[in-house]
Amino acid sequence: MAVSVPRELAAKGPLGSAPRRRPGSVRRTTTIDMRWPDGPGTQLRLDGHARDLRTPLIDSAPEVLYAARLAAGIEHSTRTIQWLETDPSRSGTDALVGVRGGGNSRGRLADAMKDEAEAGTGLYLLLDDIAAASLIAGFAYSRWFPRKRLEVISKPPTRVMTGVCVGFMPGSGALMPDGSPSWDRHTEPVQEVDVDDDPWSWHELETITELSMRRSRRIDVWTDGRRILIDSMFQDSSTEPTGGRVAVHEYRLTCEADLDSGLVTRLSAEPRVLPFHECPLASRSVDELVGLPLRDLRAEVLARLPGTAGCTHLNDAIRALAEVPAIASALQ
Repeated sequence: MAVSVPRELAAKGPLGSAPRRRPGSVRRTTTIDMRWPDGPGTQLRLDGHARDLRTPLIDSAPEVLYAARLAAGIEHSTRTIQWLETDPSRSGTDALVGVRGGGNSRGRLADAMKDEAEAGTGLYLLLDDIAAASLIAGFAYSRWFPRKRLEVISKPPTRVMTGVCVGFMPGSGALMPDGSPSWDRHTEPVQEVDVDDDPWSWHELETITELSMRRSRRIDVWTDGRRILIDSMFQDSSTEPTGGRVAVHEYRLTCEADLDSGLVTRLSAEPRVLPFHECPLASRSVDELVGLPLRDLRAEVLARLPGTAGCTHLNDAIRALAEVPAIASALQ
């Protein structure tokens, strides 16, 4: 039986470029570009960038509060981190080399980089995203190669996905009869995220036309009285062999929290681009997180929205809000 999805939950299409920066706000932007310098099926290279930008209330130049970079080499078949470099350099990253980008890698990261996590830095967000980036990178292959060649290049194992997330709930049209995911995914053509005429809208992005994926995040934070207000966007997109990009995941989040306690008072998830018909159902579950401290979201999202209660990519988008109190501190 097909899974029913209310019309009001359907994905609404890509947001386009970032909104105008709000006076008296801080904007965090991050990207991770995923490429294979030695060709398809070889080591995956991750290049990450993060920046926090404060826009003053008065009409003056914005201020870069923080910037970080990450580069990593990932073994193709096992997703093992083979080498890792960051700027600023952090000794704790040594503990992540040899760890598989998935499984318990985020637990290892939390243990090795406690100070970075407590500070809520953009570098920590980039490091946390290694797990997801190494997982979704291969989607770009499906845009560039016919299925037969794809099977030779990537040799993907058959994975039973039933129950992994709401998109793969039992009965979902996203599942093949053996429980593996369908090859047919919905995508949407998208512009580059920095196409507007504001040179400060995003950190500097490299123009990439070869086989690649990009994970992009934007988190705008400002205050109104004793409220923290958040407008956030998350997108996974691939280059196309004919030019341009297509998105396979995109969400917009809006959130309010109490400035003094940090407790979430409102959270809304807006599906924009998702690969399967059933995926938007995850947006109904975010009320489970209202009342929790923003700082606890990294752990609480995974505990409260596991399996078919949530969406892997929506969970990632919400977890990134755990650093908002650190971002908001620059506004005080």
